[in-house]
Amino acid sequence: MIITKTPFRVSFAGGGSDMANFYEKHGGCVLSTSINKYCYLSIHPYFDSHYTLLKYSENELVDDIAKIKHRIFNSVLNEYGVSGVEISSTADVPGGTGLGSSSTFTVGLLNTLSCYQGKFISKGKLAEKACEVEIEKLGSPIGKQDQYAAAYGGLNFIRFNQDGSTSVAPIVMQPGTYKRLEQNLMMFYTGSTRQANSILSEQKKNIDDEAKAKNLIQMCRLAEQMKEALEQNDLSSFGELLNDGWTLKRTLASGISNPEIDRTYELAMQNGALGGKLLGAGGGGFLLFYCEPDKQECVRLALGLRQFDFAFERDGSSVVYIGDKYWG
Repeated sequence: MIITKTPFRVSFAGGGSDMANFYEKHGGCVLSTSINKYCYLSIHPYFDSHYTLLKYSENELVDDIAKIKHRIFNSVLNEYGVSGVEISSTADVPGGTGLGSSSTFTVGLLNTLSCYQGKFISKGKLAEKACEVEIEKLGSPIGKQDQYAAAYGGLNFIRFNQDGSTSVAPIVMQPGTYKRLEQNLMMFYTGSTRQANSILSEQKKNIDDEAKAKNLIQMCRLAEQMKEALEQNDLSSFGELLNDGWTLKRTLASGISNPEIDRTYELAMQNGALGGKLLGAGGGGFLLFYCEPDKQECVRLALGLRQFDFAFERDGSSVVYIGDKYWG
């Protein structure tokens, strides 16, 4: 058996600039971190080698991998030519919550199958391959940031260049600042999940609108400023820039926010948060806030929502167990 774990991510600024129709014209960038919440995948030969068993939110037992209903499983298993196995997927958070679950799963699956076949795959190639599967082969209306965040791990500034290349640079900051940033972030579950594709499809179309594109260019500038604030150990500015970024993000598509999310956000700001944002495409999932420790209890009581504890992680997608080895 082989087991991998791949982290989910929190994106602070620049989301949307990782879509090709934007970065090919303007270049894009995001500031994000992976967190200690994971998608776990295990693989081993199935008892009957004529069948393939997949366990996720559903169970699929097929005698031909071309019959697999799950789009990502279907694409990747057929490309790798892997059958006669049992693969199980479990996760610390559900999909549709804004933490990059689909891309985390894709990265994890590619890493798992590469290891199963005895092939080394670099973090860069892992992210690149996941983008190819989701964006090019399956036509998902998404960008590239989630795949790189899941593959590399860590607190990074990720740049999407006009020629299609991507660079990942860790944020250099004092250890004390890194720890305080981690402690000053609060995440709350809104109580609802959402399907991101409709919001992302609208956002992708809106990029061609001049005003929307200008806002996205400004969001990239904010990501640069947030990077500089962290490098200068200026966390107050980081929190305020987080608020500026959310204000701009809400203009990119109609479904990003709603009255209940707006009300909750304003309540947090009135009770001491310096800034925040809804994670992911919008419409539901998790709200993130930057708040100094002495104000956190006020925010917690005012919102009355379930707080979701998390910490930063640095490893990215990794193999955590190799038992009796079977090569595909």
